[in-house]
Amino acid sequence: MSRSTNLKPATMSLLLGALVSTGSLMAGGGRAWDGIASNRQLASPERRHRMKISLKVESKVLTASLADNATARDFVSLLPLQPTMNDLFGREKYGDLPRPISENGPRKNRYEVGEIAYWSPGHQVAVYYRQDGEQIPSPGIITVAKIDGDVDIFNVPGPVKVTIGAAK
Repeated sequence: MSRSTNLKPATMSLLLGALVSTGSLMAGGGRAWDGIASNRQLASPERRHRMKISLKVESKVLTASLADNATARDFVSLLPLQPTMNDLFGREKYGDLPRPISENGPRKNRYEVGEIAYWSPGHQVAVYYRQDGEQIPSPGIITVAKIDGDVDIFNVPGPVKVTIGAAK
């Protein structure tokens, strides 16, 4: 059953906007509005193409393009990072994050070489350097970024120390 209202569409839109703003401010203690403005900026097409991070292993530096999702944006809030990344199955290097990050990005059970992804059960980030055709177990991974070049610097035995930061 629906109720009719005498409010004009413009008035309804204004009221809805006020309610959303009030709810956001209450939920975030005033900071939520800044986050909404930032997310709007981050989501613009020209901003999305410029968002890059750098990965340094020994003296070699790679850049990666960030994914356009909440997980990637939360990952950036942790930078700079210096994880020691261990090897797993001869296909990826993974390292622990200092805290859990948003799980609001799309999950998948397959990876691509060059992807940087978040594994939420362990609060870890992984760099995939070799394809072995295997699936990632449930709940899957969330892509954070894609490396813009060759990932062979990760194809070495044992752990590597990586510095991850904002690209210059």
